[in-house]
Amino acid sequence: MSPAYGRCWDPTGAQYGIPTYPWRLAPDGYATRRQLRAEGLRPGGQPVAAQLMRRSPRRPGGVSVAYLYRVELALPVRRMTSRRWGALALAMLARRTCPQCRTDAGYVIPTSLGMCVTCAYPDQTPAAA
Repeated sequence: MSPAYGRCWDPTGAQYGIPTYPWRLAPDGYATRRQLRAEGLRPGGQPVAAQLMRRSPRRPGGVSVAYLYRVELALPVRRMTSRRWGALALAMLARRTCPQCRTDAGYVIPTSLGMCVTCAYPDQTPAAA
């Protein structure tokens, strides 16, 4: 094993408490949440089984971590019911509704403004074409 992987290589879990592997070198039978979802699975309440680590200068501590779950313990993704679709539609409508003028902006309201662009900048009207 190369010295670059020394800090990330802990298959017994002695250093970090759970088995730790370098990025892209996890053994078969483990998957991230995203990989499980691509296979139509979800963790299903199981605890984190292992983790992947890599150096990342942009992260605090200089390390990125991805948690791994056992594939054989994963459960199928719950299917969307009509009530879940309805709740999702209402949540998206709330994100598009301006709290100032109470209209559907047609786009998700930026959190930086807290209102639609028209209400945030009332003096600036679009140029006539």
